Parts: sequence; C-alpha cells; structure tokens
Amino acid sequence: MPDLPPAAAKLYQAEFEALAWAGVPYVGQLGCRVERWAAGDVEIRLPFQPLLQRPGGTICGPALMALADITLYGVVLSVLGRVELAVTTDLTLHFLARPPAADVLATGRLLRISRRLAVGEVAMVTAGKSDLLCHATGSYALPPSVD
Repeated sequence: MPDLPPAAAKLYQAEFEALAWAGVPYVGQLGCRVERWAAGDVEIRLPFQPLLQRPGGTICGPALMALADITLYGVVLSVLGRVELAVTTDLTLHFLARPPAADVLATGRLLRISRRLAVGEVAMVTAGKSDLLCHATGSYALPPSVD
C-alpha cells in the first residue's frame, strides 16, 4: 500500500481527461480513454490506429511512452487532486514483447508518495490478453503547494 498523505483529494475522471487532453494536446490526439478511475488505481486505453504503427506491424515506442506517462500522471492526480504542475522527473520503460496492431491497456499504481515526489509503475498489455508488453516505472515531482 502506498504511503498516502492524509485527506488525499480526488479528481473526477472527466476533470482528469479535460486537464490531460487539453493540457497536453498530443495525448488527446492519441485518442486515449480512461477505462477505470479510482484513487490510486487507473487504467487507460490506447486505441490502435494506423498512425501508431511502425515497420513490422507493431506499435511505436513513443506512443507507449506517452501512454505510460499519462497513466502515471492519472494515478498521481487520482490521489492528490488537481495538481497541474506535477511533472515527470523520470520514466523508465522495459519493452517486454512486440505489441501487435491492437489496443493497449495501461494500468498504473503508486509505489510511494511523499511531499515532493510520487513514484509509481505502469503495466501494459494488449486488450484482452494478460501477457505484459511493457513495464514502466517513473516519478513525478510535486510542487510545494501540494504540502
């Protein structure tokens, strides 16, 4: 269980989508959709589209990196509420299998959250499958106003 701050605020799913898709228009262009939204438990779908395909019929890495980042951002905001200036400080991805030309589901969870830093992980699978395609870990710096 992550070390959560007392009285953690929650952000509604629709508020997160509006903030994330408008604040980072590239993510909006990817067509990502929130599939599950609860404090500390977020799942986001990256729908397959030809724009994401690279040679060999697989999904390009930058799209999966964006999916990991937006999922981790969602997990952080699901616990803290609207903290627009929470920013990625690091993101490490391990590509474990070649993703087919299909939707990808990313599930995020917090590992630890403190006054200045939130650390989490994201697991990605092809929709309808259980084998991991990609595993990401990352952290978000939290602005002083979150204290």
